[in-house]
Amino acid sequence: MKKTFYFIRHGQTDLNLKGIVQGRGVNSPLNETGLAQAQAFYDAYKDIPFDKIYTSTLLRTHQTVESFIKDGISWQELEGLDEISWGIYEGKEQDESIMSGFNALVSAWKNGELDVSVDEGESPNALMLRQSDAIAHMVKQEHEETVLVCMHGRALRIILCLLTGVDASKMDEFPHTNTALYKLTYDNDQFEIIDYYNTKHLEVLTNG
Repeated sequence: MKKTFYFIRHGQTDLNLKGIVQGRGVNSPLNETGLAQAQAFYDAYKDIPFDKIYTSTLLRTHQTVESFIKDGISWQELEGLDEISWGIYEGKEQDESIMSGFNALVSAWKNGELDVSVDEGESPNALMLRQSDAIAHMVKQEHEETVLVCMHGRALRIILCLLTGVDASKMDEFPHTNTALYKLTYDNDQFEIIDYYNTKHLEVLTNG
């Protein structure tokens, strides 16, 4: 069956703002800006007849789509939508040593070294195994034609590669910001991006 997926990143947290590393192991809430971004997304998309909401297991995604859940739309958490684990970096400030570690990691990933991870963390290939399970679950649900998915920045970049057949070494070609939208169609086992990095709903926050 044909489906339409709305993939968004969660709203802003204080740790985003402070440059603290938050991966799968850091369960931070939205801040005031994040709640305003979530409201702006809701106001723009509340009339879309979503059949189902999927989020990660982390609070910041739950809060981002809370208004839709309160409208009575069915909701399920999937571990496969959790952020990548940043291992020993999680909860730490992005100082010089961590930033140089990140830069080396991203360079390795761009070179196709997708089994590389932070110590005690997760590699893109390991993450994609989780994500593949989540995707398989979502596409096989028969009565879910229009689906809202809320997840995390790095995980979103990687799942978009997985969905569209782009090598994960090119993950940084998919920009993200808090509550940015990627809309995809699913038909005949194929995903296609039909709305790329849409942040129009956020204009209300910058225009007063």
